[in-house]
Amino acid sequence: MNKITFYGADWCPDCQRAKKFLNDNHILFHFIDVEIDNKATKLVESINKGKRIIPTLVINGKSHTNPDNSCLAEILGINKVGKVVLFGADWCPDCRRAKSYLQNNEINFQFIDVDKQVWATEKVVEINKGKRIIPTILIDEKAYTNPDNSILKEVLKLDKKASKKILDTIIVGAGAAGLTASIYAQRDRFNTLILEKKNIGGNAALTEKIENYPGFTNISGSKLMQKMAEQAETYGAIIETGVEVKDIAKNNNTFTVFTNMGKYYSKTIILALGSTYRKLNIPLENELIGAGIHFCATCDGAFYRDKEILVIGGGNSALEEGIFLSGFCKKVSIVNKNKEFTGSETYLEKIKTIKNIKLYKNKDALTFLKNENDNFKGLQIKDNITGRISEIYADGAFIYVGLAPNTASFKNIIEMNAKGFIKTTGFGETNIKGIFAAGDCREGALAQVAAATGEGVMASYGIKQHFK
Repeated sequence: MNKITFYGADWCPDCQRAKKFLNDNHILFHFIDVEIDNKATKLVESINKGKRIIPTLVINGKSHTNPDNSCLAEILGINKVGKVVLFGADWCPDCRRAKSYLQNNEINFQFIDVDKQVWATEKVVEINKGKRIIPTILIDEKAYTNPDNSILKEVLKLDKKASKKILDTIIVGAGAAGLTASIYAQRDRFNTLILEKKNIGGNAALTEKIENYPGFTNISGSKLMQKMAEQAETYGAIIETGVEVKDIAKNNNTFTVFTNMGKYYSKTIILALGSTYRKLNIPLENELIGAGIHFCATCDGAFYRDKEILVIGGGNSALEEGIFLSGFCKKVSIVNKNKEFTGSETYLEKIKTIKNIKLYKNKDALTFLKNENDNFKGLQIKDNITGRISEIYADGAFIYVGLAPNTASFKNIIEMNAKGFIKTTGFGETNIKGIFAAGDCREGALAQVAAATGEGVMASYGIKQHFK
């Protein structure tokens, strides 16, 4: 798995120590004796700026001069609960979540960037049977594909228990609405915990560029959400990612929040659950998700550099992400089922100037296509005027056809409308006293970051009124 070249000498005590550590932990390496190989001696000198320092280890292309055992353990993912290797990328939100969880629990692991190591990408595809899914984590050589924190907790035998402290408020969701609510709640001296199933920032963090948020003519969604999270933590809010809320129960004036990581207790709750990208629900879609079909260009677009891709949808998200992908993809075809695109004129005008974007209007998606190796091949479409059926071939596809609220887990707890949006009154009060809703999951909310921050403020005022 790790390509290790060990430059040393048999007489060197540190070389003996490092060799023993690697052997004891069953780490394979190629040993080159600098006493015998003159080229190796010169290489060691070049690495160490003229100094002949051994042992010098080159691990996956990076040199390490006389690393002690703790350094080797960190680099190679050697720890008391097993060897952990995380294949991922810095731009991947779930990779950041997994890395944060491992670091917070003091688990040493080796991080291998699939953007920098071609062999790592090939390994990920091999492990996941043709799908490019990250993070892929090896624990004692067993592969786990994008494991959530509860799986990591179980596999690594971590015994971290959720606090039994009764908080003033628990916010479910760390998007713009949830983060803003926490900022206001903490400023009012309410003890606040944010529980986030996936990653900080919600859908906004997956947006390459935001141009309509007050104060910023142009800022990446991830950077804006990072700033909000930093402000929330500055005021004292605690954010826990990878925590999925399964159920909520009320006993007198206290709520018990049941999660995949244990129980939490609070006097009030804000549901800032956000939303998820809708699927097309056409043949081969589910089969090819992660193997050619995606919902986040910021997350997965890098896999398609210099390749041809499809974007399906006609709103701002489709146009914005299509523009983003055109910056490094060979060709971008945007397919819209309606006669005209509904995105803003700003995006439509900009697309006219981009030569590698082609627009398909009034075309209905019928089925995805795959080749003889069961890999993604393209999309079959139908012209809604002529009825003519044709095919568009590409290396991958990104779907942007609307959002669905992430409220399914709460349908038996909170009153919702037919589409699953939470019904509220006043400052976001739900039908359960002490539970409030804010952001994209609330009936009547606008799916905009600026609007979501206002929703968070509104819910925080609901909390304030509750405690009066």
